[in-house]
Amino acid sequence: MPATFPYPPDVEESMRAMYLSLRENDRRRYAAIEVAKLGHGGNEYVSQLLGCDPKTIRRGNEELDTLRQALPNTVPDDRVRKKGVGGN
Repeated sequence: MPATFPYPPDVEESMRAMYLSLRENDRRRYAAIEVAKLGHGGNEYVSQLLGCDPKTIRRGNEELDTLRQALPNTVPDDRVRKKGVGGN
């Protein structure tokens, strides 16, 4: 593992909390994005920090590539909940 990466302990704690709050597929993608920001050595650092396998991060990167290719044709729904659900 590299001697030091740019994240202080409180940020690392927040990253772990965020990671654990996500669904499995979103975890892979989140880890892959963090690795992309760090560059060389980031895969090992992030996999250790988040407690995931480096192969999982590579899979997340592949999924992100697929999403990027589909993005021009993807229109997210403006609503989180279906109309009439959870209302007052």
